[in-house]
Parts: sequence; C-alpha cells; structure tokens
Amino acid sequence: MQGIDLDRAWDLHPQVSVRPEPFGALLYHFGTRKLSFLKDRRLLDVVRSLGDARTARDACAAAGVPESDLARYRAALGTLVRSSMLVERTP
Repeated sequence: MQGIDLDRAWDLHPQVSVRPEPFGALLYHFGTRKLSFLKDRRLLDVVRSLGDARTARDACAAAGVPESDLARYRAALGTLVRSSMLVERTP
C-alpha cells in the first residue's frame, strides 16, 4: 500500500465536496467527476481537519487515530491523493 508523507501539509482539493453520511461520507470532485466513499467516520474527521492541521500526522492525532493505525490511514489518504481528492498544501 502506497500512502502519503504524513509529515507534509495536505488539503481537500478546492473542487471537492464532502457529504457526511451515516456510514462515513461521500466525496465528489466536480472537476474529474469522481466519487469516493469514506467508510470510516474517523477518516472523515481526519479529512475534515487537514486544512487546519500543520501536517497530516497532526490531523490524524487530532482525530484520535492511534499510532498503531497510522499505516492504514496513511494508505487511505494516499488513495485520496491519487484520485485527486486531496492535494499537497504549498506555502
């Protein structure tokens, strides 16, 4: 599983809309017309807090992701980057 660098800053792509659902959330990219499902409410919390966090690792910590689960969240965030739902934040 290829993930992202958790020590970098990431954001939702500006063209992505997040719709919370009982199972997690739907992410829709208006530019690519791709739809992604988040089946984990904690992952939704991570995604929502990326914009305010200094790094993805900080967003994971703020969402209560235990250290033992970081590899799984790193991989999930990597999938969202590859589908253009997330972009690296530049200064």
